[in-house]
Amino acid sequence: MTMSAGWYLRRLSRMGPREVGGRAGDAVRRRRWRSAPPDCPSVTGARFTASLPAGTLAAVPPDAAKRLVAEADRLMDGHAEFFGVERDDLADPDWSYDPKTGRRAPQVYAFDVPYRDEDAVGDIKQIWEPSRHQYLTVLAAAYAVTGDERYAERVAGHLRSWWEANPPLRGVHWTSGIELGIRLLSWVWVRRLLDGWQGAAALFEDNPVALNQIWHHQRWLAAFPSRGSSANNHVIAETAGQFAAACAFGWFPSSARWRSDALRSLERELRGNTFLSGLNRELATEYHGLVLELGLAAVAEADAAGVQVPATVRLVLLRMTDALAAVVDNRLRPPRQGDADDGHGLIVDGAGTDRWASLLATGEAVFGRLDWWPAVTGTDVRTPLLAAYIQPYARKDTAPAVSRPAERPAHFADAGMTILRGPEEIWVRCDGGPHGFLSIAAHAHADALSVEVRHDGVDVLADPGTFCYHGQPEWRRYFRSTLGHNTLELDGGDQSVSGGPFLWTRHARSRVLVADASGASAGGTSRWCAEHDGYQDSVHRRLVELAAGSRELTVFDEVRGPHRDVRLAFHLGPAVTAELEGNRARLTWSGDGEERSAELDLPARLNWRAHRGESEPPLGWYSAGFGRKEPATTLVGTGVAEGTQGFTTVLRFHG
Repeated sequence: MTMSAGWYLRRLSRMGPREVGGRAGDAVRRRRWRSAPPDCPSVTGARFTASLPAGTLAAVPPDAAKRLVAEADRLMDGHAEFFGVERDDLADPDWSYDPKTGRRAPQVYAFDVPYRDEDAVGDIKQIWEPSRHQYLTVLAAAYAVTGDERYAERVAGHLRSWWEANPPLRGVHWTSGIELGIRLLSWVWVRRLLDGWQGAAALFEDNPVALNQIWHHQRWLAAFPSRGSSANNHVIAETAGQFAAACAFGWFPSSARWRSDALRSLERELRGNTFLSGLNRELATEYHGLVLELGLAAVAEADAAGVQVPATVRLVLLRMTDALAAVVDNRLRPPRQGDADDGHGLIVDGAGTDRWASLLATGEAVFGRLDWWPAVTGTDVRTPLLAAYIQPYARKDTAPAVSRPAERPAHFADAGMTILRGPEEIWVRCDGGPHGFLSIAAHAHADALSVEVRHDGVDVLADPGTFCYHGQPEWRRYFRSTLGHNTLELDGGDQSVSGGPFLWTRHARSRVLVADASGASAGGTSRWCAEHDGYQDSVHRRLVELAAGSRELTVFDEVRGPHRDVRLAFHLGPAVTAELEGNRARLTWSGDGEERSAELDLPARLNWRAHRGESEPPLGWYSAGFGRKEPATTLVGTGVAEGTQGFTTVLRFHG
């Protein structure tokens, strides 16, 4: 996917003067570095002092350690899976090769690499992901818990291979700051987890090649920060990685300045990226998890190095953790909202470890659980490692006075998210929030007033997900479109106007009119009502009611304005089978070994069809993770919105 001149003009229109000036300065610096790249200063006497505290590894639960070792052994055999692509070449990887397309990224000056062009480079996510070196943190963790030097030797061999194949400013791995930031964080933990291995110092602090790489990564991040309209989760990763490296690898003349600058930026950007309610401003749940992981890892480095962290940093992370505990369903699954690319901040666990349970377990260790928090029964490796460093929030010198929710929040007014909960673990997310974050809303979907419904953790009315970013524009458009969500489309267009795969040029504005989530839990009815102005001359208003006694969810859609062509979509989860007769669909699925069912009474004024696994154009798909998709049933009703008549949908769960 290459960017046209029109895209650049649209992108420029979303920037302010300060951002334009900063990007102009970046362009000048890139040209200067081409002919005269900066030189790493000489380093003598470097020592690594941020070792794991005594007894930390003994706190790793045996079952979590077993999963970790199983994953490490799979990696040792060369096997891994990235974004739905199985790989068997991880024993000796080609760092520029994309197995999905068979293409290899060119080894040229970094800022000349057309990384968005799949025809020239390949699938950039497939190339970048292994070079985040998070699989190496898994191998290093396996060494730490077993003492088996095979894991350490493999890590050392791969790092030396990567450093040789990717000299500073050459190739695709020097083009994006988020990649450099996460890679630095991985290197910090690799060094820490290999600390008992006799070759650790020779691999890092006594290795001029490693020192050169670490210095250039930090110098790059200091020179080219994400700016203005791009200061989303990327800038958090950049500053967290920069800060972690400046703490743990503080061996350079600029380390103190990099550390203070990164901490100042991290504090500012964590606040800027987070609503006061604790939800991430991108309104993309996977990025809430990524930012929380990065923030916790950064605080761990600060506490390990004895660096004072502003109290607001811990406060933001506390609020993010409480918000996560509030919105998950009974299976600890958070909403599927906005973009998701399976990005993690720090990985030291094996397959099968629940990401969200791990974050809540770390939150319990660091901040203390509240009475209304859901129970976490799973185990992980990462929690005891982070908790060994992060000072408990209750300490007076680290915690400002803060009032945490006495009851489980259901409505997050600033984020426009409302969670309705009913009997038998019925969970409903209603979306009446902002379109996205910053002027480009890069990771937003055109999903205003959409609903997401689960029964005992099973997607019934599902958010279809993300699937891809680059290389497949028709699929990117579909998964972020209005038709690709459980909401109403007018005249065949999206509520918000897209200017590119990570650019929205006009944002629908939503407002919540009613948010009463207390009724269903008390045996009555919970209500939510909101509207948006994305269709200019028309206003779409939606009322959702969840009645506890009858286990019914009612959705009433109203269009105020001139007559418009309507498409109303309901996307079913991949486990749900639908039998559509007229305007009634019988839904069936399995849950905990039992057959479950529901009836979906659809508006009779619309003509209904079931779609499944269609490609021209895409319709009827579910993406469980980045790079993966599977057929799922989508029910679409077509017709006309006219006068004051609305459209009523009733989902009735059976016993």
